[in-house]
Amino acid sequence: MQNKDLQISEEQLKEAMQSAYNEFITGTVNALNTARDGKIIPDSELPVRDLAAEFRKKAYEKAVELKVQAADAAFSPSKDNSGEEVEE
Repeated sequence: MQNKDLQISEEQLKEAMQSAYNEFITGTVNALNTARDGKIIPDSELPVRDLAAEFRKKAYEKAVELKVQAADAAFSPSKDNSGEEVEE
C-alpha cells in the first residue's frame, strides 16, 4: 500500500513541465514550418522525434524529482518513530 504523502499529482507534473512543453510545441512548429515544400516528412520527422525524446526524458526526470521531493518532505528528522518531536 502506497503512502499518500509520497504521491505526486498530475497537476504538479503539468506545472513543472509547462516550460518544456512549450519548447516542444515551438520546436515542432518550427521544424514543420522550415521544412521544404514537398519534403515536410523527411525534413521534420527526425527533428520532431528528437524533440519528443528530449521532452520524454525531461518529463520522467521531473516526475522522479518530484517523487523524491515528496519523500524528503514526508521524512522529518526532528521526529522519532512515534511521531513525537525530539528535543535537540
